[in-house]
Amino acid sequence: MNALANRRFLKMNGLGNQITVLDLRGTKHVVSEAEARAIASEPRARFDQLMVLHDAVTPGTDAFVRIYNTDGSEAGACGNGTRCVAWAMVADPQMGDAAKTRLALQTKAGLLPAVREGETLFTVDMGVPRLAWDQIPLAEPFEDTSRFELQIGPIDSPVLHTPCAVNMGNPHAVFFVEDPYAYNLEQIGPLLENHPIFPDRANIELAAVKAPDHIVLRVWERGAGITQACGSGACAALVAAVRRELSARKATVSLPGGDLAIEWRESDAHVLMTGPVEFEWEGWIDPALIERAA
Repeated sequence: MNALANRRFLKMNGLGNQITVLDLRGTKHVVSEAEARAIASEPRARFDQLMVLHDAVTPGTDAFVRIYNTDGSEAGACGNGTRCVAWAMVADPQMGDAAKTRLALQTKAGLLPAVREGETLFTVDMGVPRLAWDQIPLAEPFEDTSRFELQIGPIDSPVLHTPCAVNMGNPHAVFFVEDPYAYNLEQIGPLLENHPIFPDRANIELAAVKAPDHIVLRVWERGAGITQACGSGACAALVAAVRRELSARKATVSLPGGDLAIEWRESDAHVLMTGPVEFEWEGWIDPALIERAA
């Protein structure tokens, strides 16, 4: 029988970012795109990101985590999802170890250490942002990715233009605007996500710097669409704002679902993200879903 049939999952959220946590440790099964899409189609398991735990592959780490978007594509990092995984691994009776307060989680994008700060509050070290054009990646060279040529709308009066590019485990393009809610992100997001300048597609952020320590943000997530919150997007927005000399290295990033505390640490260039998680319910994957995805 497929390892996913009747497999228990946790439905959680990080500031409204819908997360499903699935524990496949002890098995060799790797979720396919079709299986991820099938799980996303189940109302009780529906997710913006699916976080799948596998046995650790590197000594000293606690788990290897694969991350799937709603469309079945894989992501390199998910800040809100990583906080949910951290909670599950210390607080859930079947997945967790209550004695742990620190975890080392490995993803395709690298190591993501997580620290428990409170009952449902976690800090994740999202690592060092990658800023070179071929690290993001962009389809053509740009010496300065803090401002690169990209616009949408009429040439003489573009709707959006000149974003900052940042890779926080995923590619991000941050546009600075007066009011992120003044734009039709449902229409603009897909066009920009799939623009030829982004060979791996991109997350799209609309950011307004309200004060040196406060950024208001909306995000179109690659492979998921508009979400209530995006941890890696909040990190990318702060990094972009610092690069543009618009904000301090510590700021509150306000998303539709709530606030995240973000710091781009000067000592080692690591980006730290602190925020809450919420457990919603547990469920079990319907075998019929997996059979249809085969």
